[in-house]
Amino acid sequence: MKHLILSLTAAAALNIPPALAAASCTLHSPAYRIALLELYTSEGCSSCPPADQYVSGLRGDGITAQQAVLLSEHVDYWNYIGWKDPFSSKTFTDRQRWLSDLAGSRTIYTPEIFVGGKEQRGWPRGVADAVRRVNGLAAQADISITLGAAGAGGLPVEVKAGSAREGKLFIALVENGVASQVRAGENSGRLLRHDFVVREWLAPVPLAGGAASFRQVLALPPGAAAGRLGVSAFVQTPQGEVLQALALPVCGG
Repeated sequence: MKHLILSLTAAAALNIPPALAAASCTLHSPAYRIALLELYTSEGCSSCPPADQYVSGLRGDGITAQQAVLLSEHVDYWNYIGWKDPFSSKTFTDRQRWLSDLAGSRTIYTPEIFVGGKEQRGWPRGVADAVRRVNGLAAQADISITLGAAGAGGLPVEVKAGSAREGKLFIALVENGVASQVRAGENSGRLLRHDFVVREWLAPVPLAGGAASFRQVLALPPGAAAGRLGVSAFVQTPQGEVLQALALPVCGG
């Protein structure tokens, strides 16, 4: 459930213009655990479009935002073949390698899906069951996300998290409904469409004394429609366990 919570006084404390704070919303995580589903993909990979389509269709297949937070993270190691994926980042390559190292794997590849920090081979078989298993666990972290109204000045974001366990709070700006006309590489000539694309990955915030907080006005990606944006957050331990996850679209999105 969303609630209007950001008063003009609170907006002033956050240095958020009143016009941006006029229509704010917040979401709190539940007592059960929401799964984090991560797709590692690339526009330079010919086998990736089916995975992109699969993840885009999960909401229609009944995997709700109350069950799973979906992230599409575009890696950069396919860029060398002639097409530089505009959504790619070395940050996602490094994260994929970290998750693979934790699993004892020496290779990374695309497309690859992780649920709750664990690789899901042979998808889509088993993904829905993996999400349900995570949902059956008690949350071991609390997260709240507050978003102001998106505008020319950016998107006001406040995220808070708490946990009795060691971990870090990760925050991502996510966009749906993006498309690229690929002109080189394995997908040359194809119009590729993506959802849940991570457009900005914020530096993780360590939990200090069991709590972490983040406040910032994020710049909107060039050409992005505010109604297609949202913020996702999760708390993850150094061992890779995701203690809780949460996603909130922009107010009215």
